[in-house]
Amino acid sequence: MEFSNINIIDVLPGMFLVTASLLAVLSIAIKRNHKLIFGLTSGSLLAVFVYLLVYASDHQFTVEPLFVIDGFGTFVTGLIVMSSLAVSLLSYAYFEQREERKEEYYILLLLATLGSDMLVISKHFVSLFLGLEILSISLYAMVAYLRKRPRSDEAGIKYLILAALSSAFLLFGMALIYATVGSMEFKDIGNYLGSVSNLPITMFAGFGLMTVGIGFKLGLVPFHMWTPDVYEGAPAPVTAFIASVSKGGMVVLLVRFFGEINGQNYPVIVLSFSIIAIASMFTGNFLALRQSNVKRILAYSSIAHLGYLMVAFLAGGSLGTEAVCFYLVIYFLTNIGAFGVIAILSDHERDAENLDDYRGLFWRHPKIATVFTAMLLSLAGIPLTGGFIGKYYLITSGIGADLLLLIGTLVVNSVIGLYYYIKIIAVMFDKAEGSETIALRPRLYIINLVTLFVLTALMIWYGIYPQGLIDRIRDFLQ
Repeated sequence: MEFSNINIIDVLPGMFLVTASLLAVLSIAIKRNHKLIFGLTSGSLLAVFVYLLVYASDHQFTVEPLFVIDGFGTFVTGLIVMSSLAVSLLSYAYFEQREERKEEYYILLLLATLGSDMLVISKHFVSLFLGLEILSISLYAMVAYLRKRPRSDEAGIKYLILAALSSAFLLFGMALIYATVGSMEFKDIGNYLGSVSNLPITMFAGFGLMTVGIGFKLGLVPFHMWTPDVYEGAPAPVTAFIASVSKGGMVVLLVRFFGEINGQNYPVIVLSFSIIAIASMFTGNFLALRQSNVKRILAYSSIAHLGYLMVAFLAGGSLGTEAVCFYLVIYFLTNIGAFGVIAILSDHERDAENLDDYRGLFWRHPKIATVFTAMLLSLAGIPLTGGFIGKYYLITSGIGADLLLLIGTLVVNSVIGLYYYIKIIAVMFDKAEGSETIALRPRLYIINLVTLFVLTALMIWYGIYPQGLIDRIRDFLQ
């Protein structure tokens, strides 16, 4: 693969996000205007996506020694930017009805997007850690943004402490690998692993410590303890961002690193991640069965879905990478849509997170109930939704790599997960009276509703006609 020499236009997406953040800071310093900052954020994200679509889709280059901008990175960067745009659109109405100062939230959203974008194009430990910290520090503040809520500060502090601890594990693991290899580039680490017959103990220790750090960021078992509390305490749009963009960026980084070091060739690494994947599927689904809080149900569901995604990750190769890309698209659509429904039903005092808030929702607000039903069915993997095609893609990649135990576990857990998704749907169709929580003004309601309808239409379209997205993914990965 040949890469062109870089110039200023090659690094325009990152510069655009940084510039938008600085403009937002200056604008807030002059005069607070929620509508202006929202427009600046949404316009900047849309401009970055148009740039990626027009210029960067067939343009590949490296920024030595830190970044590689190839088709894989460009596709996922576009997905992250558009997902952040959807979160921004859902955030305006949500924060408009609250008393807290709203404008700084969009600065944090832009910086968190920048951190995720850096992760997906990293090929060096320095850029990995830089992107991860930009993302994590932004998320600390976003999780605890609504300070007047009792659980908001608690969620922010928990995430801060545990994220700092996981970063320490990650750094120590990187240090051990660097001490052994003498380089922090992914490719050099792969070359070293291929040149030695017996790995030194420092390499095993380094990979083990990095697994702890990465496992925490993804919310995989046994590093998942923070997930339900943070999902519950964070504002609904922030939870949507964590469930999609934050975890997606880390997944892509892991796929790139695993591919560079040819991780499939090392049985110990494959066995370790297989155990984590199986534990994540069962633990996430069984704990979700016990919940009555919708946010916590979706939190444990996300743990299980990351376990599903590990099947394609461990399969590797071109088919495994395609499956990861396709599943991430559907996973982003469904999670942002599901938490978008929670956002639109929330009032200025609390989020609509209890099952009773959804009782009889179909009879009170059929449009919102229809959207939520579609998202839940997609998460369950029901045919004619994008989630079904995504799981089929995961199973296909696993069969190609003979990961039969993981495939069997995925199928069994998909059946288990169906119960708690159907439980929420059944509550929405219950004719008993539930809580009335919608407090949005009509024009704000329309902004959110249009965004949700677009997400739903895309999710159903990719479930009925997935070939268009598959072809697009293959074009980028060539």
